[in-house]
Amino acid sequence: MLSTLTISNYALIDSLEVDFNKGFTVITGETGAGKSILLGGLSLVLGKRADLSSLRVKDQKCIIEGTFKIDTYGLQSFFEENDLDYEDSTVIRREILPSGKSRAFVNDTPVTLGVLSTLGENLIDIHSQHQTMQLTENDFQLKLVDALANNQKRLTDYRKDLKIYRKAQKELQNLIEVQSTAIKEQDYNTFMLEELEKAPLKEGIIELLEEEYEQLNNVELIMEQLSKGDQLFNDEQIGVLPLVTEMRQSLSKLVDFGANYKDLYERVQSVLIELDDVNSELQRLQDGVEANPDQLEQVNGKLQLLYDLLKKHNASDVLELIEIKNALADKVFETASLDEKITLKTKEIQEMESVLGKQALVIREKRKSVIPQLKKKLESDLNLLGMPSASFQIGLTDTSTFLATGMDELSFLFTANRGGNYGELKKVASGGELSRIMLVIKALLAKYEKLPTIMFDEIDTGVSGEISNRMADIMKDMSAELQVFSITHLPQVASKGNHHFKVFKTEGAERTMTNLKELTTEERVVELAHMLGGKDLSDSALAHAKQLLN
Repeated sequence: MLSTLTISNYALIDSLEVDFNKGFTVITGETGAGKSILLGGLSLVLGKRADLSSLRVKDQKCIIEGTFKIDTYGLQSFFEENDLDYEDSTVIRREILPSGKSRAFVNDTPVTLGVLSTLGENLIDIHSQHQTMQLTENDFQLKLVDALANNQKRLTDYRKDLKIYRKAQKELQNLIEVQSTAIKEQDYNTFMLEELEKAPLKEGIIELLEEEYEQLNNVELIMEQLSKGDQLFNDEQIGVLPLVTEMRQSLSKLVDFGANYKDLYERVQSVLIELDDVNSELQRLQDGVEANPDQLEQVNGKLQLLYDLLKKHNASDVLELIEIKNALADKVFETASLDEKITLKTKEIQEMESVLGKQALVIREKRKSVIPQLKKKLESDLNLLGMPSASFQIGLTDTSTFLATGMDELSFLFTANRGGNYGELKKVASGGELSRIMLVIKALLAKYEKLPTIMFDEIDTGVSGEISNRMADIMKDMSAELQVFSITHLPQVASKGNHHFKVFKTEGAERTMTNLKELTTEERVVELAHMLGGKDLSDSALAHAKQLLN
């Protein structure tokens, strides 16, 4: 329930702080006194968009704050999901800055306007002429039927499964689209893959092939130079090995004459050993070199293939070609397995449809079982509100589509006159009739689901006398289950309130201000008398006012 409302620098309100209680609260005041301003300020707390025209003093910020007792609202999960501190007595603050920017806070934590609006829907239901039009919408009418049928838990489970089902449908559609594209590309991808698989793709292969190609392509030069090297090593007259061998023999005769000579001998011996090893390697290479035109052609073919593939795939090296080959292999495999995936997903969807169908059937049967009760209750209550011939035709039509509300389309037809033609509410019901129907429905909903605080904004417009008394009784009865506000011009309604507030204007030297105050019993008598007889208080008006209060 709304326990406190504080408004500063908003429209005609300079500063206002008022406390509210549970039960039935009525708000009265002359036309233009500022009741709409009060509602506007409250709407800002509940998430309505604001603009600079809201500021009374343009260079000061506007602050509107509401304190709500929410311990019975079951909103803990909402606070957890939005990372907000939960308090049984929650404070919502809205600030409108002179720059035009707006800020919102829940228990001093900044929130977006979307979060605030969602929370506001769970705190106060402001019933206006605009909201009365909701009555003509199919979803609202189904909500009424489902409240009586106690379908809330069934619908929650159904919608959870429906969300999964729609996700699966989207996945199946994506698979089909992928398959359609993949089939067109399959032959091309397979050709490209086979071409890459024929190539000797491994890291460093191009460098190795280029080296082998250079050796095979220059075999005569290599043989010539190796032969020349062999001659330089082994020629009896000028060969390196015979000369170094002769040098070693000469130095061997000096080793006993000192360490220097011995060291020199050992160094020449080491050189001779290394030269002998080089000579052996030279001869080995010479024996292995031979002209091989066929091998040269093969190596050249592999190189040209790799060069062509690098250019074709715009790759910088063989590693990129390997990545491309693996990606193509995945595509070819995936295309081949798409049929199986589509079959499995189709079967999964069919199983989901079976479950959803059973859920929707249970929801439908529950709805059908309460429709006669709903029809009887609406017609009975409207009879008390001066609509004795009001009649409804409420029916369900099966659909083949899974809707958010099940698999039903609701037909909610109405006539206000005996023997009249039934039609949709928005076409055949007047504004006053819609207001009375909505009041009856809200009273009915209050018994079956936990509604937030309700504020009726002149729902009694267009009615008077005994009908207004009965409307007031309905609102009074509703207030036993929840906090109810009624902004009214009718003394019959105002007299039934547990609490009575008056909106009024005061004019200062420079500006007019809107105020709100709770009336004492004596002040209520005077206010009701004014509502009954105008500005001039007569004894009869005062007596009638006292009678209404009693």
